[in-house]
Amino acid sequence: MEVQFREVDPFNCWVWLRFAEIPSQGEKNYIDGIFDSWFVIGRLGGFNAQNLQANEESNELSWMHYENDQAQNILPALMHNVSQLEYQGLWARCWVDLGTSDALSLDVLINALRQVDLDIVRLSELFIGGVNSDWEVLEHPDAIFS
Repeated sequence: MEVQFREVDPFNCWVWLRFAEIPSQGEKNYIDGIFDSWFVIGRLGGFNAQNLQANEESNELSWMHYENDQAQNILPALMHNVSQLEYQGLWARCWVDLGTSDALSLDVLINALRQVDLDIVRLSELFIGGVNSDWEVLEHPDAIFS
């Protein structure tokens, strides 16, 4: 799966997937589940790069001291909204308002889709941001900042 970034507006961002073959309904359901799960974690503030204490500890997690005060004193990083995926031939797209969530959210999505590409359904390309000239994008009704 080739990953490319185009112009990214975090409050009005399209995510585009191109499949190697037209996906079956089961494959679509699987991809939908990934995006739904990704949004739930983002909506709950899971993509906050200011609090990656376990990641920073690296290999020594046993008996790690977790700084609860540090975790409570950071600014929230909340994803605001996401649309249902739309499918058209080899393509799928999803609109997202990343809100104040960090770019970590995109890394997590990319990592999940890379694994799905290996195990479940072949994805040719993933585009973050921008538009496709052959699939019109209207202003999304949930976009707060246009």
